[in-house]
Amino acid sequence: MIKSMLKSRLFWPIIVLLLILMINLFVDSSFFSIEVRNGHLTGSLIDILNRGAPLMLISIGMTLVIATKGIDLSVGSVIAMSGAIGAMTVASTDGTGLVPLFMAIGLSLLICTLVGSWNGLLVSRIGVQPIVATLILMVAGRGVAQLITGGQITTVYYDPYSYIGGGYLLALPFSVFIVAFVFFVAVLLTRKTALGLFIEAVGSNPDASRLAGINSKNIMLMVYMFSGFCAGVGGLILSSNVMSADGNNAGLWFELDAILAVVIGGTSLMGGRFYLMGTVMGALIIQSLTTTIYSIGVPAETNLVVKAIVVLVVCLLQSPEFRRKVFGFGKVKRTGEQKEREGVTLS
Repeated sequence: MIKSMLKSRLFWPIIVLLLILMINLFVDSSFFSIEVRNGHLTGSLIDILNRGAPLMLISIGMTLVIATKGIDLSVGSVIAMSGAIGAMTVASTDGTGLVPLFMAIGLSLLICTLVGSWNGLLVSRIGVQPIVATLILMVAGRGVAQLITGGQITTVYYDPYSYIGGGYLLALPFSVFIVAFVFFVAVLLTRKTALGLFIEAVGSNPDASRLAGINSKNIMLMVYMFSGFCAGVGGLILSSNVMSADGNNAGLWFELDAILAVVIGGTSLMGGRFYLMGTVMGALIIQSLTTTIYSIGVPAETNLVVKAIVVLVVCLLQSPEFRRKVFGFGKVKRTGEQKEREGVTLS
């Protein structure tokens, strides 16, 4: 039983997440307490779920991109674009009724999906390397967001817009339900249909999958569109939370956090395999770590260093080779699947 637990992709991420939460409990004994205020559940754990919602969404999209052996560095800029479009759309209306809200959501998600398809076209049709194709949009998207907002922070005074990231449903933050819905749809499509197998086949060997009858170009196009869509939803949540649009700073470093979440969750950057639940756990680890860093008073200038050290520890613990050499257990049988997972995940 222990061996089966150790082999699970979720085992070490869960252990690390529990350790991080226990550190918070040691510093603040009320960390696990959840109260009901004005009909809403409140507490540190609820805050982690709520604030981690954008990262979880973006990481889900990034997981499918990485499963095709690609990468999407543009998600941070797409977040800024989405927030800018949503906020400016609302600000340009008279702010009555729900029409501005639906206009903002529809326009933001449409444009973000289109820019995701731009990445997909560059990669699948023109043959541009994913890191180069998405780097272009990473630079251009931030500039577009700044152009939309005029380089200024635009504040929105429209209560329905705040519901996306700050509203509550059944006593829980509404953003949690958005994440659950997107996650459920992604799992349903990739694990209950042949789509997941196609994605993994394209990531393992695009030429072989094409010869087998899989349209690898359309699969790659689709995953980049989905990544852009997820980043668009995340941008709306972030913008809604602060009721403003900041083209300069919104979504900064989110692309790196999303990649880290995917890696922590056990998905290899070599493509061919993906674990959506592991990605969600990875995003929760990063958000919990961010909360912990602020709660225990770690100096701001060392935040990234601490985060990098924790991510490195998680990756090492996931590596059978590392556990065998350091702890003396977990003998490795170098199966074909393990060879595929070698690389950044160290597993």
